[in-house]
Amino acid sequence: MSSLRIVPRTLSRAGLLRAPRTTAISTSTVAPARAFSTRSNHRQQQQHQQIPRTLKSGASPGVVGALVGGALVGWYLFNNSGSDASSPDAWRKVNYHNVYKDIADLLEDEDYDDGSYGPVFVRLAWHSSGTFDKMTKTGGSDGATIRFAPESNHGANAGLNVARARLEPLKKKYPNISYGDLYTLAGVVAVQELGGPIVRWRPGRNDKTDTECTPDGRLPDAAQGADHVRNIFYRMGFNDQEITALVGAHALGRCHSTRSGFEGPWNASPTAFTNFFFTELLSNSWVPKKWSGPFQYVDKESGQFMMLPADMAFRSDPQFRKYAEIYAADQDAFFADFTKAFTKLLELGVKFPEDAPVYEFKTLE
Repeated sequence: MSSLRIVPRTLSRAGLLRAPRTTAISTSTVAPARAFSTRSNHRQQQQHQQIPRTLKSGASPGVVGALVGGALVGWYLFNNSGSDASSPDAWRKVNYHNVYKDIADLLEDEDYDDGSYGPVFVRLAWHSSGTFDKMTKTGGSDGATIRFAPESNHGANAGLNVARARLEPLKKKYPNISYGDLYTLAGVVAVQELGGPIVRWRPGRNDKTDTECTPDGRLPDAAQGADHVRNIFYRMGFNDQEITALVGAHALGRCHSTRSGFEGPWNASPTAFTNFFFTELLSNSWVPKKWSGPFQYVDKESGQFMMLPADMAFRSDPQFRKYAEIYAADQDAFFADFTKAFTKLLELGVKFPEDAPVYEFKTLE
């Protein structure tokens, strides 16, 4: 991504920059991980849809008019109905490569936060998926109930209305895509376009109603420790290694006092997907932040970067820490484990059509 806005600090790990991927789109192998890339803006070409042809001469004007009128009405309803995604086969009518490009074009905005919507797109995908309960088989990205109250108003989802509003024009442009597919694909686009690994993704999620919203408390509480973290993630079906890989996404973005109550970025490059969450967590000295807000930590040296109480579990808990040390030392190992865990997260509880293709989108240059 271009124009990365950096929190003032000298980065000693700038050597992580590597050559961009050249691997073509595939559904069989995952391309090697790469770091940052730049791209030019891509404008989506409008898709021209033809109105069904009228009958040839020989029919009376009244009959022709009635048939043409009916065809026009049917064509309009098919192409403009916001409920098209409710059809079991609606997902087949979407060009997901075009959707990917359009989401990528929504990422950069110098007037928003650190200059990118990428971090909040990842959070939207994460929170819409992380409500899955393996015992009751409820929650997860299938249904996209995060767009409805009361789920949208749960404390853990504060601020995600920004991401949903940013993506809404694409739902109107591509009415056959489900919200569940749109939100999870946005997370995939953000991870990849901000320099992270290729993430396998497939369509076929359904949209549900507000009657199926999940109860509050299914997402992690940032103020808690290791036991709570495990309870939340074990309920979804993750192990300690997968949990640690997923939390590495905290390399992206920052906390906002107006949303979560906490404040600050985790590292100096909040719009780049790196292993910096782990390197900062383990290499810095962390002290309690002196302020009127909720309890959190800041780095002792500069006070510019923060860690949440739940983050510190990956430093203090022996089982979590052993994986954090691996990822701090080897970004490729982190990328490889993250992409598997993130794909699993996005697919929790989803009953995909048997012929749903698996996409590995090529990043935009």
